Amino acid sequence: MFRTAAARLVPLAAAVLVAATALPASAEVADPAPIGPHEYFYGFVNGQTSHTVIKMACYGPVFPGQTGHPLPGQTVEVRPAGIASSLAGLGYTGSGGTSIAVNLGDPSTVTRALVLRYYGVKADIPATATLPCYGSGKVTFTPVDDSWTARPATVVVAYVGQP
Repeated sequence: MFRTAAARLVPLAAAVLVAATALPASAEVADPAPIGPHEYFYGFVNGQTSHTVIKMACYGPVFPGQTGHPLPGQTVEVRPAGIASSLAGLGYTGSGGTSIAVNLGDPSTVTRALVLRYYGVKADIPATATLPCYGSGKVTFTPVDDSWTARPATVVVAYVGQP
């Protein structure tokens, strides 16, 4: 009787083990979902929520104030935050937010050309953007909403010229 029960449980245990190893490695992966009102979110630059690098096409010695363009293959995205948190950089869509504008750097040099409408969908950082060749800054993810409750998420970045 025990052999019969054990013989039935072995395939079941193997199936559970295979299913568990097939799950995604990161619980942070978000399925594409529309951005909606009254939602907390994080901004991501190149997969990081803070202290990340934007690689710049600035070759050779750079001088103070020099600007350039980001190298291709770099991305921004937003992901929902499960609950309200006091963590720095957390944003809130407010009462009417259904999209998020991404400001890559100095507002005088970069317009809000990037607008995200879905969580978990990466958008390329435009190679035409004009940003500092080196130094630090912030990328701001601002809800497109006029409500006073909306607040932006920020990601601290380092601009690094590539040799």
